[in-house]
Amino acid sequence: MTEPTAPMSEEVAEKEAARLIHDAYQPTHYRDDSPLPEYGATPPVPQPGRPPMSAKAVDDTARMIGASVVIATTGGSTTAILWASGYANPVVVALVFGAPTALALAIGRILRGARPEPEVHQHFHGPVTHQTTHTKTNGVWARTNNQK
Repeated sequence: MTEPTAPMSEEVAEKEAARLIHDAYQPTHYRDDSPLPEYGATPPVPQPGRPPMSAKAVDDTARMIGASVVIATTGGSTTAILWASGYANPVVVALVFGAPTALALAIGRILRGARPEPEVHQHFHGPVTHQTTHTKTNGVWARTNNQK
């Protein structure tokens, strides 16, 4: 139990009340409404998060992230089951999981090749010089030779 204190004088009570009111009404934020300059010498600062990109790139990125989660969970659970069973033959696992991927890539390549090339009409006015460049790309590191 606390002991009662002596009553405050009128002057001390007014000073304490003024201090409490002052502390209670301190601003917690400030908004600067002055106009911003159109340009300045400050360099751009990298912003956190994904960089700005086109809507198609955003859709593709989200699609790839979603697919990677599905692939990782499927592959992880399959690996755990095979490891736990003790009967995991690496050749059979490679054939079972590699064949659908190879088949999907082959079908995609066929479908891409089946599209007709667009017909292009070019109209030139004035002197035109036409040059043909023969390109050959080969090698693991894709060395390209351009010859006129």
